[in-house]
Amino acid sequence: MKTAVVTARIRERLSFEGIFLLIFLAAIILRFYTLDLKLFHHDEAIHAWFSYKLLTEGTYIYDPMYHGPLRYYVTAGMFALFGDSDLVGRLIPALLGTLLVPLLYPIYRLGYLDKKQTLVAALFLAVSPNMVYFSRFLRDDPFIIFFTMVLLIALLYYFERQKTRYALLAGAAVGLGMSTMENMPIVILIFGAYLLYLVWTGKVRLPTRWVRDLALGVLLAVGIAAVFYSSFGAHPEMVLDWWLRAIEHWTAMHQMQRLGGPPYFYILLFILYELPILLLAIVGVFQFINIPALVSQWRERKSRHAGTPEDGEGAEEAEEGVPEVAAPPPIQPQGWRDRLREILSGGGEIRLIDRQKEFARFAIIWMLLSMTAYAYIGEKVPWLILHQLLPMIFVAVYAMTTKKAVVAVAASIFLVVMMFHVAFTPADINEPIVQVQNSEDLREVFREINAADRVAIATENYWPLPWYYRGENASKLSYYSQKVSESTIYSGDYDVVITHDADTYPTLDGYVKETYRLNYWFSYEENKDRLIEYYFLRDGKSGSRNIEVFSKVPGGPTA
Repeated sequence: MKTAVVTARIRERLSFEGIFLLIFLAAIILRFYTLDLKLFHHDEAIHAWFSYKLLTEGTYIYDPMYHGPLRYYVTAGMFALFGDSDLVGRLIPALLGTLLVPLLYPIYRLGYLDKKQTLVAALFLAVSPNMVYFSRFLRDDPFIIFFTMVLLIALLYYFERQKTRYALLAGAAVGLGMSTMENMPIVILIFGAYLLYLVWTGKVRLPTRWVRDLALGVLLAVGIAAVFYSSFGAHPEMVLDWWLRAIEHWTAMHQMQRLGGPPYFYILLFILYELPILLLAIVGVFQFINIPALVSQWRERKSRHAGTPEDGEGAEEAEEGVPEVAAPPPIQPQGWRDRLREILSGGGEIRLIDRQKEFARFAIIWMLLSMTAYAYIGEKVPWLILHQLLPMIFVAVYAMTTKKAVVAVAASIFLVVMMFHVAFTPADINEPIVQVQNSEDLREVFREINAADRVAIATENYWPLPWYYRGENASKLSYYSQKVSESTIYSGDYDVVITHDADTYPTLDGYVKETYRLNYWFSYEENKDRLIEYYFLRDGKSGSRNIEVFSKVPGGPTA
Protein backbone atom coordinates (compact mmCIF):
# COMPACT_ATOMS: atom_id res chain seq x y z
CA MET A 1 0.00 0.00 0.00
CA LYS A 2 2.78 2.39 0.92
CA THR A 3 4.59 1.54 -2.30
CA ALA A 4 1.49 2.31 -4.33
CA VAL A 5 1.07 5.66 -2.58
CA VAL A 6 4.72 6.61 -3.16
CA THR A 7 4.49 5.58 -6.81
CA ALA A 8 1.33 7.64 -7.26
CA ARG A 9 2.97 10.69 -5.71
CA ILE A 10 6.04 10.33 -7.93
CA ARG A 11 3.85 10.04 -11.02
CA GLU A 12 1.87 13.07 -9.90
CA ARG A 13 5.00 15.14 -9.43
CA LEU A 14 6.44 13.87 -12.69
CA SER A 15 3.34 14.83 -14.60
CA PHE A 16 3.67 17.05 -17.64
CA GLU A 17 2.65 20.13 -15.67
CA GLY A 18 4.97 19.24 -12.79
CA ILE A 19 8.03 18.79 -15.01
CA PHE A 20 7.18 21.93 -16.95
CA LEU A 21 6.98 23.90 -13.70
CA LEU A 22 10.35 22.53 -12.55
CA ILE A 23 11.96 23.61 -15.81
CA PHE A 24 10.38 27.04 -15.43
CA LEU A 25 11.76 27.35 -11.89
CA ALA A 26 15.20 26.34 -13.18
CA ALA A 27 14.95 29.07 -15.83
CA ILE A 28 14.11 31.64 -13.14
CA ILE A 29 17.09 30.64 -11.00
CA LEU A 30 19.53 30.60 -13.92
CA ARG A 31 18.43 34.07 -15.07
CA PHE A 32 18.32 35.85 -11.71
CA TYR A 33 20.92 34.17 -9.51
CA THR A 34 23.92 36.50 -8.97
CA LEU A 35 22.69 38.61 -11.87
CA ASP A 36 25.43 41.17 -11.26
CA LEU A 37 28.18 38.53 -11.00
CA LYS A 38 30.10 40.06 -13.90
CA LEU A 39 30.80 43.67 -14.72
CA PHE A 40 28.75 45.26 -17.43
CA HIS A 41 29.81 44.48 -20.98
CA HIS A 42 31.07 47.47 -22.99
CA ASP A 43 27.66 47.87 -24.68
CA GLU A 44 25.74 47.33 -21.46
CA ALA A 45 27.57 50.19 -19.79
CA ILE A 46 26.67 52.54 -22.65
CA HIS A 47 23.01 51.46 -22.62
CA ALA A 48 22.79 51.86 -18.85
CA TRP A 49 24.45 55.29 -19.05
CA PHE A 50 21.96 56.56 -21.64
CA SER A 51 19.11 55.21 -19.50
CA TYR A 52 20.54 56.99 -16.46
CA LYS A 53 20.79 60.26 -18.40
CA LEU A 54 17.19 59.83 -19.55
CA LEU A 55 16.15 59.41 -15.92
CA THR A 56 18.24 62.24 -14.45
CA GLU A 57 18.19 64.78 -17.29
CA GLY A 58 15.09 63.79 -19.25
CA THR A 59 17.05 63.76 -22.50
CA TYR A 60 16.91 61.14 -25.22
CA ILE A 61 16.96 61.21 -29.01
CA TYR A 62 17.10 58.16 -31.26
CA ASP A 63 20.50 57.22 -32.65
CA PRO A 64 20.50 54.06 -34.82
CA MET A 65 24.02 53.17 -33.65
CA TYR A 66 22.52 52.41 -30.23
CA HIS A 67 19.30 50.81 -31.54
CA GLY A 68 15.73 51.64 -30.62
CA PRO A 69 14.36 53.68 -27.72
CA LEU A 70 12.25 51.10 -25.87
CA ARG A 71 15.08 49.60 -23.81
CA TYR A 72 16.21 53.04 -22.58
CA TYR A 73 12.75 54.00 -21.36
CA VAL A 74 12.17 50.62 -19.72
CA THR A 75 15.58 50.66 -18.04
CA ALA A 76 15.16 54.26 -16.89
CA GLY A 77 11.84 53.26 -15.37
CA MET A 78 13.50 50.38 -13.52
CA PHE A 79 16.19 52.75 -12.23
CA ALA A 80 13.49 55.11 -10.99
CA LEU A 81 11.74 52.30 -9.12
CA PHE A 82 14.66 50.31 -7.72
CA GLY A 83 17.76 52.47 -8.06
CA ASP A 84 20.48 52.54 -10.71
CA SER A 85 22.78 49.51 -10.56
CA ASP A 86 24.08 46.67 -12.70
CA LEU A 87 21.59 44.26 -11.18
CA VAL A 88 18.57 46.49 -11.76
CA GLY A 89 19.69 47.20 -15.33
CA ARG A 90 19.59 43.49 -16.10
CA LEU A 91 16.27 42.66 -14.41
CA ILE A 92 13.99 43.18 -17.44
CA PRO A 93 16.19 41.20 -19.90
CA ALA A 94 16.31 38.40 -17.31
CA LEU A 95 12.54 38.49 -16.89
CA LEU A 96 11.90 38.40 -20.64
CA GLY A 97 14.37 35.56 -21.09
CA THR A 98 12.60 33.61 -18.33
CA LEU A 99 9.15 34.14 -19.83
CA LEU A 100 10.16 32.34 -23.03
CA VAL A 101 9.57 29.06 -21.19
CA PRO A 102 5.91 29.59 -20.16
CA LEU A 103 5.20 31.08 -23.60
CA LEU A 104 5.60 27.56 -24.98
CA TYR A 105 2.46 26.49 -23.14
CA PRO A 106 -0.08 28.32 -25.36
CA ILE A 107 1.57 26.76 -28.43
CA TYR A 108 1.19 23.35 -26.81
CA ARG A 109 -2.46 24.03 -25.91
CA LEU A 110 -3.25 24.72 -29.56
CA GLY A 111 -1.74 21.37 -30.56
CA TYR A 112 1.30 22.61 -32.47
CA LEU A 113 3.61 20.92 -29.95
CA ASP A 114 2.98 17.71 -28.07
CA LYS A 115 3.99 17.13 -24.45
CA LYS A 116 7.43 15.69 -25.23
CA GLN A 117 8.20 18.49 -27.68
CA THR A 118 7.07 21.12 -25.20
CA LEU A 119 9.16 19.75 -22.34
CA VAL A 120 12.33 19.35 -24.38
CA ALA A 121 11.90 22.80 -25.98
CA ALA A 122 11.40 24.26 -22.47
CA LEU A 123 14.56 22.48 -21.27
CA PHE A 124 16.58 23.85 -24.19
CA LEU A 125 15.28 27.39 -23.61
CA ALA A 126 16.02 27.11 -19.90
CA VAL A 127 19.64 25.87 -20.10
CA SER A 128 20.89 26.99 -23.53
CA PRO A 129 24.23 28.81 -22.97
CA ASN A 130 23.29 31.65 -25.31
CA MET A 131 19.74 31.96 -23.98
CA VAL A 132 20.97 32.16 -20.39
CA TYR A 133 24.02 34.34 -21.07
CA PHE A 134 22.18 36.96 -23.11
CA SER A 135 19.12 36.93 -20.84
CA ARG A 136 21.51 38.21 -18.16
CA PHE A 137 22.60 41.01 -20.50
CA LEU A 138 21.34 44.57 -21.00
CA ARG A 139 20.87 44.44 -24.76
CA ASP A 140 17.92 44.51 -27.15
CA ASP A 141 18.03 40.85 -28.14
CA PRO A 142 16.11 39.41 -25.14
CA PHE A 143 13.40 41.98 -25.91
CA ILE A 144 13.21 40.96 -29.58
CA ILE A 145 13.11 37.23 -28.80
CA PHE A 146 10.28 37.81 -26.33
CA PHE A 147 8.27 39.94 -28.77
CA THR A 148 8.87 37.35 -31.49
CA MET A 149 7.31 34.66 -29.30
CA VAL A 150 4.37 36.92 -28.42
CA LEU A 151 3.82 37.69 -32.11
CA LEU A 152 3.91 34.00 -32.97
CA ILE A 153 1.36 33.12 -30.31
CA ALA A 154 -0.88 36.05 -31.24
CA LEU A 155 -0.97 34.97 -34.90
CA LEU A 156 -1.66 31.34 -34.02
CA TYR A 157 -4.52 32.32 -31.75
CA TYR A 158 -5.89 34.88 -34.19
CA PHE A 159 -6.37 32.33 -36.95
CA GLU A 160 -7.60 29.75 -34.43
CA ARG A 161 -10.09 31.94 -32.53
CA GLN A 162 -10.50 34.83 -35.02
CA LYS A 163 -10.76 37.40 -32.24
CA THR A 164 -9.74 41.04 -32.73
CA ARG A 165 -7.83 41.08 -29.44
CA TYR A 166 -5.24 38.72 -30.90
CA ALA A 167 -4.73 41.02 -33.87
CA LEU A 168 -4.16 43.86 -31.40
CA LEU A 169 -1.70 41.70 -29.45
CA ALA A 170 0.19 41.00 -32.68
CA GLY A 171 0.21 44.73 -33.47
CA ALA A 172 1.56 45.54 -30.01
CA ALA A 173 4.31 42.92 -30.38
CA VAL A 174 5.30 44.38 -33.76
CA GLY A 175 5.23 47.97 -32.49
CA LEU A 176 7.29 47.20 -29.40
CA GLY A 177 9.71 45.07 -31.42
CA MET A 178 10.16 47.81 -34.01
CA SER A 179 10.81 50.23 -31.14
CA THR A 180 13.54 47.95 -29.82
CA MET A 181 15.89 46.89 -32.59
CA GLU A 182 16.27 47.20 -36.34
CA ASN A 183 16.23 43.43 -36.97
CA MET A 184 12.54 43.04 -36.08
CA PRO A 185 11.59 43.50 -39.77
CA ILE A 186 13.41 40.22 -40.51
CA VAL A 187 10.99 38.43 -38.19
CA ILE A 188 7.99 40.25 -39.66
CA LEU A 189 8.97 39.40 -43.25
CA ILE A 190 9.53 35.71 -42.47
CA PHE A 191 6.26 35.40 -40.56
CA GLY A 192 4.39 37.39 -43.20
CA ALA A 193 5.71 35.31 -46.08
CA TYR A 194 4.73 32.05 -44.41
CA LEU A 195 1.33 33.43 -43.53
CA LEU A 196 0.73 34.26 -47.20
CA TYR A 197 1.68 30.68 -48.09
CA LEU A 198 -0.78 29.30 -45.53
CA VAL A 199 -3.59 31.50 -46.80
CA TRP A 200 -2.90 30.84 -50.48
CA THR A 201 -2.77 27.06 -49.99
CA GLY A 202 -5.98 27.06 -48.00
CA LYS A 203 -4.37 25.90 -44.76
CA VAL A 204 -5.81 28.89 -42.93
CA ARG A 205 -8.70 31.16 -43.79
CA LEU A 206 -8.85 34.91 -43.38
CA PRO A 207 -11.65 35.98 -41.01
CA THR A 208 -14.44 37.98 -42.60
CA ARG A 209 -13.31 41.10 -40.73
CA TRP A 210 -9.60 40.62 -41.41
CA VAL A 211 -9.25 44.03 -43.12
CA ARG A 212 -10.50 45.84 -40.01
CA ASP A 213 -8.33 43.71 -37.73
CA LEU A 214 -5.26 44.27 -39.89
CA ALA A 215 -5.86 48.01 -39.92
CA LEU A 216 -6.24 48.11 -36.14
CA GLY A 217 -3.08 46.05 -35.65
CA VAL A 218 -1.07 48.24 -38.01
CA LEU A 219 -2.38 51.44 -36.39
CA LEU A 220 -1.42 50.15 -32.96
CA ALA A 221 2.07 49.13 -34.16
CA VAL A 222 2.67 52.47 -35.86
CA GLY A 223 1.31 54.37 -32.88
CA ILE A 224 3.62 52.60 -30.44
CA ALA A 225 6.64 53.19 -32.67
CA ALA A 226 5.70 56.86 -33.14
CA VAL A 227 5.45 57.43 -29.39
CA PHE A 228 8.85 55.92 -28.64
CA TYR A 229 10.81 57.25 -31.63
CA SER A 230 9.46 60.75 -31.06
CA SER A 231 10.67 60.50 -27.44
CA PHE A 232 7.05 60.83 -26.31
CA GLY A 233 6.57 63.90 -28.48
CA ALA A 234 9.84 65.68 -27.62
CA HIS A 235 11.25 64.99 -31.11
CA PRO A 236 8.28 64.72 -33.51
CA GLU A 237 10.59 64.93 -36.53
CA MET A 238 11.80 61.41 -35.76
CA VAL A 239 8.38 59.95 -36.55
CA LEU A 240 8.95 60.51 -40.26
CA ASP A 241 12.58 59.58 -40.73
CA TRP A 242 13.74 57.24 -37.95
CA TRP A 243 13.38 54.28 -40.30
CA LEU A 244 15.43 56.08 -42.99
CA ARG A 245 18.19 56.83 -40.48
CA ALA A 246 18.18 53.17 -39.42
CA ILE A 247 18.47 51.93 -43.01
CA GLU A 248 21.28 54.36 -43.83
CA HIS A 249 23.28 53.52 -40.71
CA TRP A 250 22.99 49.75 -40.84
CA THR A 251 23.56 49.63 -44.58
CA ALA A 252 26.80 51.49 -43.97
CA MET A 253 27.72 49.09 -41.14
CA HIS A 254 26.98 46.12 -43.41
CA GLN A 255 29.25 47.47 -46.13
CA MET A 256 31.96 48.48 -43.67
CA GLN A 257 31.85 45.13 -41.82
CA ARG A 258 33.12 46.87 -38.71
CA LEU A 259 32.68 43.61 -36.82
CA GLY A 260 32.91 41.29 -39.78
CA GLY A 261 33.22 37.56 -40.06
CA PRO A 262 32.67 34.71 -42.53
CA PRO A 263 29.14 33.63 -43.53
CA TYR A 264 29.54 30.53 -41.34
CA PHE A 265 30.35 32.64 -38.25
CA TYR A 266 27.19 31.60 -36.40
CA ILE A 267 27.59 27.95 -37.35
CA LEU A 268 30.86 28.01 -35.40
CA LEU A 269 29.05 29.49 -32.40
CA PHE A 270 26.41 26.77 -32.59
CA ILE A 271 29.16 24.14 -32.58
CA LEU A 272 30.86 25.83 -29.64
CA TYR A 273 27.81 26.30 -27.42
CA GLU A 274 24.66 24.70 -28.81
CA LEU A 275 25.95 21.49 -30.41
CA PRO A 276 23.15 19.16 -29.18
CA ILE A 277 20.47 21.56 -30.44
CA LEU A 278 22.26 21.94 -33.79
CA LEU A 279 22.59 18.17 -34.27
CA LEU A 280 18.99 17.49 -33.23
CA ALA A 281 17.82 20.24 -35.61
CA ILE A 282 19.66 18.53 -38.46
CA VAL A 283 18.00 15.25 -37.48
CA GLY A 284 14.66 17.05 -37.32
CA VAL A 285 15.06 18.40 -40.84
CA PHE A 286 15.85 14.94 -42.20
CA GLN A 287 12.93 13.46 -40.27
CA PHE A 288 10.63 16.06 -41.76
CA ILE A 289 11.90 15.50 -45.29
CA ASN A 290 11.65 11.71 -44.75
CA ILE A 291 14.15 10.75 -47.43
CA PRO A 292 13.40 6.97 -47.29
CA ALA A 293 9.73 7.69 -48.04
CA LEU A 294 10.68 10.02 -50.90
CA VAL A 295 13.01 7.38 -52.36
CA SER A 296 10.27 4.74 -52.03
CA GLN A 297 7.76 6.98 -53.80
CA TRP A 298 10.24 7.72 -56.56
CA ARG A 299 10.92 4.03 -57.10
CA GLU A 300 7.18 3.28 -57.12
CA ARG A 301 6.51 5.94 -59.73
CA LYS A 302 9.44 4.71 -61.80
CA SER A 303 8.16 1.15 -61.59
CA ARG A 304 4.66 2.15 -62.65
CA HIS A 305 6.06 4.20 -65.49
CA ALA A 306 8.21 1.27 -66.66
CA GLY A 307 5.23 -1.11 -66.62
CA THR A 308 2.92 1.18 -68.63
CA PRO A 309 2.54 0.04 -72.25
CA GLU A 310 3.91 2.48 -74.76
CA ASP A 311 2.69 3.02 -78.34
CA GLY A 312 3.27 -0.11 -80.37
CA GLU A 313 2.66 -3.82 -80.20
CA GLY A 314 2.57 -4.07 -76.43
CA ALA A 315 0.03 -1.31 -76.26
CA GLU A 316 -2.19 -2.96 -78.85
CA GLU A 317 -2.09 -6.27 -76.93
CA ALA A 318 -2.99 -4.56 -73.72
CA GLU A 319 -5.96 -2.83 -75.33
CA GLU A 320 -7.55 -6.05 -76.70
CA GLY A 321 -10.84 -6.83 -75.03
CA VAL A 322 -10.94 -3.60 -73.11
CA PRO A 323 -14.03 -1.54 -73.83
CA GLU A 324 -13.50 2.06 -74.71
CA VAL A 325 -14.41 4.45 -71.91
CA ALA A 326 -14.77 8.15 -72.46
CA ALA A 327 -11.97 10.05 -70.72
CA PRO A 328 -13.18 12.45 -68.02
CA PRO A 329 -12.92 16.10 -68.92
CA PRO A 330 -9.71 17.74 -67.65
CA ILE A 331 -10.00 19.64 -64.38
CA GLN A 332 -9.72 23.32 -65.02
CA PRO A 333 -7.26 24.91 -62.60
CA GLN A 334 -8.57 27.86 -60.66
CA GLY A 335 -7.20 31.14 -61.98
CA TRP A 336 -5.11 33.19 -59.62
CA ARG A 337 -7.52 36.10 -59.83
CA ASP A 338 -10.44 33.89 -58.77
CA ARG A 339 -8.34 32.40 -55.97
CA LEU A 340 -7.35 35.86 -54.77
CA ARG A 341 -10.99 37.00 -54.70
CA GLU A 342 -11.92 33.88 -52.78
CA ILE A 343 -9.17 34.44 -50.21
CA LEU A 344 -9.94 38.10 -49.68
CA SER A 345 -13.61 37.32 -49.15
CA GLY A 346 -12.75 34.73 -46.52
CA GLY A 347 -14.13 31.90 -48.64
CA GLY A 348 -12.77 28.65 -50.01
CA GLU A 349 -12.26 25.25 -48.51
CA ILE A 350 -9.89 24.75 -45.57
CA ARG A 351 -7.41 21.92 -45.93
CA LEU A 352 -6.97 19.65 -42.94
CA ILE A 353 -3.40 19.84 -41.69
CA ASP A 354 -1.16 17.98 -39.29
CA ARG A 355 -0.53 20.86 -36.88
CA GLN A 356 2.75 19.56 -35.53
CA LYS A 357 4.10 18.87 -39.00
CA GLU A 358 2.95 22.24 -40.32
CA PHE A 359 4.54 23.99 -37.34
CA ALA A 360 7.75 22.06 -38.03
CA ARG A 361 7.64 23.17 -41.68
CA PHE A 362 7.29 26.76 -40.55
CA ALA A 363 10.11 26.42 -37.99
CA ILE A 364 12.46 24.92 -40.61
CA ILE A 365 11.79 27.77 -43.03
CA TRP A 366 12.06 30.32 -40.21
CA MET A 367 15.39 28.82 -39.12
CA LEU A 368 16.86 28.59 -42.63
CA LEU A 369 15.80 32.11 -43.63
CA SER A 370 17.11 33.55 -40.36
CA MET A 371 20.44 31.78 -40.72
CA THR A 372 20.70 32.99 -44.32
CA ALA A 373 19.88 36.59 -43.37
CA TYR A 374 22.42 36.77 -40.56
CA ALA A 375 25.05 34.95 -42.61
CA TYR A 376 24.66 37.71 -45.22
CA ILE A 377 24.57 40.69 -42.84
CA GLY A 378 28.09 42.09 -42.51
CA GLU A 379 27.87 42.86 -38.79
CA LYS A 380 28.73 39.59 -37.01
CA VAL A 381 28.18 39.71 -33.25
CA PRO A 382 27.45 36.77 -30.93
CA TRP A 383 24.13 37.99 -29.51
CA LEU A 384 22.48 37.79 -32.95
CA ILE A 385 22.63 34.00 -32.64
CA LEU A 386 19.50 34.18 -30.45
CA HIS A 387 17.32 35.00 -33.45
CA GLN A 388 18.52 31.84 -35.18
CA LEU A 389 18.55 29.67 -32.08
CA LEU A 390 14.87 30.17 -31.23
CA PRO A 391 13.50 28.56 -34.44
CA MET A 392 16.30 25.96 -34.30
CA ILE A 393 14.99 24.76 -30.94
CA PHE A 394 11.55 24.19 -32.49
CA VAL A 395 13.13 22.22 -35.34
CA ALA A 396 15.24 20.20 -32.90
CA VAL A 397 12.16 18.93 -31.05
CA TYR A 398 10.30 17.74 -34.16
CA ALA A 399 9.05 14.12 -33.95
CA MET A 400 10.14 13.89 -30.33
CA THR A 401 9.78 10.19 -29.56
CA THR A 402 10.59 8.87 -26.10
CA LYS A 403 13.96 7.61 -27.35
CA LYS A 404 14.80 10.94 -28.93
CA ALA A 405 13.70 12.78 -25.78
CA VAL A 406 16.05 10.67 -23.66
CA VAL A 407 18.88 11.51 -26.06
CA ALA A 408 17.96 15.21 -25.92
CA VAL A 409 17.94 15.26 -22.11
CA ALA A 410 21.28 13.42 -21.94
CA ALA A 411 22.80 15.76 -24.52
CA SER A 412 21.63 18.73 -22.44
CA ILE A 413 24.48 17.95 -20.05
CA PHE A 414 26.74 19.61 -22.64
CA LEU A 415 24.48 22.68 -22.64
CA VAL A 416 24.46 22.87 -18.84
CA VAL A 417 28.25 22.61 -18.58
CA MET A 418 28.80 25.29 -21.22
CA MET A 419 26.07 27.48 -19.71
CA PHE A 420 27.65 27.47 -16.26
CA HIS A 421 31.06 28.12 -17.81
CA VAL A 422 30.06 31.19 -19.81
CA ALA A 423 27.45 32.66 -17.44
CA PHE A 424 28.75 31.88 -13.97
CA THR A 425 32.55 31.96 -14.18
CA PRO A 426 33.51 35.03 -12.12
CA ALA A 427 36.83 35.48 -13.95
CA ASP A 428 37.62 36.49 -17.54
CA ILE A 429 36.96 33.65 -20.02
CA ASN A 430 38.47 33.11 -23.46
CA GLU A 431 35.19 32.66 -25.34
CA PRO A 432 33.77 34.22 -28.54
CA ILE A 433 30.45 34.75 -26.76
CA VAL A 434 31.93 37.62 -24.72
CA GLN A 435 32.78 39.82 -27.74
CA VAL A 436 34.26 42.87 -25.97
CA GLN A 437 33.60 42.17 -22.30
CA ASN A 438 34.91 44.52 -19.65
CA SER A 439 37.56 42.70 -17.66
CA GLU A 440 37.26 41.75 -14.02
CA ASP A 441 40.67 43.49 -13.67
CA LEU A 442 38.68 46.71 -13.53
CA ARG A 443 37.55 45.92 -10.00
CA GLU A 444 41.12 46.62 -8.88
CA VAL A 445 41.14 49.82 -10.93
CA PHE A 446 37.90 50.85 -9.23
CA ARG A 447 39.57 50.42 -5.85
CA GLU A 448 42.37 52.75 -6.98
CA ILE A 449 39.84 55.34 -8.17
CA ASN A 450 37.71 55.05 -5.05
CA ALA A 451 40.73 55.82 -2.87
CA ALA A 452 41.63 58.91 -4.95
CA ASP A 453 40.33 62.47 -4.87
CA ARG A 454 41.36 63.48 -8.41
CA VAL A 455 41.64 61.15 -11.41
CA ALA A 456 42.81 61.97 -14.94
CA ILE A 457 41.53 59.82 -17.84
CA ALA A 458 44.13 60.51 -20.54
CA THR A 459 42.73 58.14 -23.18
CA GLU A 460 39.69 57.80 -25.40
CA ASN A 461 39.21 54.22 -24.20
CA TYR A 462 37.42 54.94 -20.95
CA TRP A 463 34.15 52.99 -21.01
CA PRO A 464 32.67 51.75 -18.67
CA LEU A 465 33.96 54.49 -16.31
CA PRO A 466 31.18 57.02 -17.05
CA TRP A 467 28.62 54.44 -15.90
CA TYR A 468 30.46 53.27 -12.81
CA TYR A 469 31.35 56.87 -11.83
CA ARG A 470 28.11 58.74 -12.36
CA GLY A 471 26.27 61.29 -10.30
CA GLU A 472 28.25 62.62 -7.36
CA ASN A 473 31.16 60.27 -8.12
CA ALA A 474 31.66 61.78 -11.58
CA SER A 475 33.26 64.97 -10.24
CA LYS A 476 36.53 63.26 -9.29
CA LEU A 477 37.20 62.14 -12.90
CA SER A 478 38.62 64.49 -15.56
CA TYR A 479 38.23 63.10 -19.11
CA TYR A 480 40.91 64.33 -21.50
CA SER A 481 40.12 61.61 -24.09
CA GLN A 482 43.76 61.61 -25.20
CA LYS A 483 47.27 61.59 -23.84
CA VAL A 484 48.18 65.03 -22.47
CA SER A 485 51.48 66.62 -21.53
CA GLU A 486 53.18 65.58 -18.31
CA SER A 487 53.01 69.19 -17.11
CA THR A 488 49.21 69.00 -17.34
CA ILE A 489 49.26 65.90 -15.15
CA TYR A 490 51.58 67.47 -12.59
CA SER A 491 49.71 70.75 -12.47
CA GLY A 492 46.45 68.91 -11.96
CA ASP A 493 47.80 67.19 -8.87
CA TYR A 494 46.04 63.94 -9.81
CA ASP A 495 46.12 60.97 -7.47
CA VAL A 496 45.51 58.52 -10.33
CA VAL A 497 46.23 58.81 -14.06
CA ILE A 498 44.81 56.31 -16.55
CA THR A 499 46.19 55.91 -20.09
CA HIS A 500 46.02 53.40 -22.95
CA ASP A 501 49.07 51.14 -22.90
CA ALA A 502 49.71 51.90 -26.59
CA ASP A 503 49.88 55.66 -25.94
CA THR A 504 51.21 56.22 -22.45
CA TYR A 505 54.04 57.74 -20.42
CA PRO A 506 57.25 55.79 -19.84
CA THR A 507 57.17 57.04 -16.26
CA LEU A 508 55.63 59.79 -14.19
CA ASP A 509 57.65 61.23 -11.33
CA GLY A 510 56.10 60.33 -8.01
CA TYR A 511 53.80 57.65 -9.48
CA VAL A 512 53.91 53.85 -9.70
CA LYS A 513 52.50 52.13 -12.77
CA GLU A 514 50.38 48.97 -13.13
CA THR A 515 48.90 47.48 -16.30
CA TYR A 516 45.35 46.12 -16.31
CA ARG A 517 43.01 44.71 -18.92
CA LEU A 518 40.20 47.10 -19.80
CA ASN A 519 38.24 44.63 -21.94
CA TYR A 520 38.97 41.42 -23.79
CA TRP A 521 37.79 39.07 -26.55
CA PHE A 522 38.49 35.67 -28.07
CA SER A 523 41.52 35.89 -30.38
CA TYR A 524 41.48 33.54 -33.35
CA GLU A 525 45.09 34.41 -34.18
CA GLU A 526 46.25 33.34 -30.74
CA ASN A 527 44.40 30.02 -30.90
CA LYS A 528 44.26 29.05 -34.59
CA ASP A 529 47.02 26.43 -34.25
CA ARG A 530 45.26 24.63 -31.39
CA LEU A 531 41.56 24.82 -32.22
CA ILE A 532 40.75 21.19 -31.30
CA GLU A 533 42.61 21.55 -28.01
CA TYR A 534 40.86 24.85 -27.37
CA TYR A 535 37.42 23.33 -28.06
CA PHE A 536 37.80 20.86 -25.21
CA LEU A 537 39.85 22.93 -22.76
CA ARG A 538 38.46 26.44 -23.45
CA ASP A 539 41.72 28.01 -22.40
CA GLY A 540 44.45 29.90 -24.22
CA LYS A 541 45.27 33.54 -24.76
CA SER A 542 42.62 36.13 -25.48
CA GLY A 543 42.98 39.50 -27.10
CA SER A 544 42.62 42.56 -24.91
CA ARG A 545 42.72 46.33 -24.71
CA ASN A 546 44.94 47.35 -21.80
CA ILE A 547 45.19 50.44 -19.68
CA GLU A 548 48.01 51.69 -17.50
CA VAL A 549 47.17 53.11 -14.10
CA PHE A 550 49.62 55.55 -12.51
CA SER A 551 49.04 55.88 -8.78
CA LYS A 552 50.68 58.66 -6.78
CA VAL A 553 53.15 57.47 -4.21
CA PRO A 554 52.31 58.88 -0.75
CA GLY A 555 54.82 61.58 0.13
CA GLY A 556 56.02 61.87 -3.48
CA PRO A 557 56.68 65.13 -5.38
CA THR A 558 53.75 67.46 -5.92
CA ALA A 559 53.14 70.30 -8.32
